[in-house]
Amino acid sequence: MAKRVIWSLRAKEERREILAYWVERTGDKTYSRKLAKAFREKIKFIIRNNYAGTATDIDNVRVTVCGNYLFFYEVDKEFIKILSVWDGRRNPEDLNL
Repeated sequence: MAKRVIWSLRAKEERREILAYWVERTGDKTYSRKLAKAFREKIKFIIRNNYAGTATDIDNVRVTVCGNYLFFYEVDKEFIKILSVWDGRRNPEDLNL
């Protein structure tokens, strides 16, 4: 049975900011739409393969890569919670889960 996906407020905001950044930078929505589709595909992958991501130092938190972005997520018995969408090119010391 597929688990339900829950986005944290932080992850929702990060996703929104990433997509808005690319609209502003490129002047149109083409790349943002492509990126949003890649994000949706990555979420489908996580749903099918809950533990495929790399384990982190935090209990039940895993990370998987989608292009330049890292998805940090928590696996629970009933759901998968997306904790953060992080640009892997940023300073890792700024990441605060």
